[in-house]
Amino acid sequence: MIASSELIINDDGSIFHLHIKPEQLAERIILVGDPARVAFIGDYLDSKECDVSNREFHSITGSYKSKRLSIISHGIGCDNIDIVINELDSLANIDFRTRTIKPDFQQLTMVRIGTSGGLQPFVPIGTCVAAEKSIGLDGVLYFYAGSEKVRDLAFESELLRQLDWKISGLQPYVVPSDASLLAQIVCDDILCGTTIAANGFYGPQGRELRLSLSDPLLNQKIETFEYNGQKITNYEMESSALAGLSAMMGHKAMTVCCIIAGRVDKNMNTEYQSSLPELIEKVLDRI
Repeated sequence: MIASSELIINDDGSIFHLHIKPEQLAERIILVGDPARVAFIGDYLDSKECDVSNREFHSITGSYKSKRLSIISHGIGCDNIDIVINELDSLANIDFRTRTIKPDFQQLTMVRIGTSGGLQPFVPIGTCVAAEKSIGLDGVLYFYAGSEKVRDLAFESELLRQLDWKISGLQPYVVPSDASLLAQIVCDDILCGTTIAANGFYGPQGRELRLSLSDPLLNQKIETFEYNGQKITNYEMESSALAGLSAMMGHKAMTVCCIIAGRVDKNMNTEYQSSLPELIEKVLDRI
């Protein structure tokens, strides 16, 4: 039996942070960072079963072209992904009445739709990039036993070597997205790339305002990195924990982002909201 301090269930039977109940979760899930984007995507649904909000977590479950879907916001950062993925897995695979793991595993399929900064000339603003591999600068996976089973250890070693890694106390990890889900979502209109999930927006992504960077050359080294024909395409903040935790739990997950900033050219599309509907529609049709 899982203790009440470990699996926190609200008085109404909902999970602690998301505030949704097991019966309100669909097996197909679209994840987004911005709670307002949940309502935007929710307008595409043909019908809605529930609409629940708590803090940065906004959830809508309904039907789209006869497919039952949940649309859920996770906020910013891999720490929030740790909350969301654990609670989604609990909703699917733990009996809330007995507080025991269900005998039959329920696999979830999760696609995160996000925005990102491009790191290469071949991913200009407006490009859609799916994270075939995610590089985690967050450390979340290291708190769970067995992470090496889902990580690309050879890629990690080459990353440390080529980047001449200088940031003490932090070692990047690399996780591939679910291959079958990538094949399902990615067509010629979406580029497969290698995405960095940074553990911050400013210094961890090489932005320098009033504080100096511990490795001012890191972004230059990232841009020139190449391993087995793969280059690092973009920065965001959630893909690694999503791919890693989902793989360890047996779920299918991936991230696809619209590039809204060119980090090399130092340009930014602040009106990026208008570029997302096309990507949203593609994911809705293909998930």
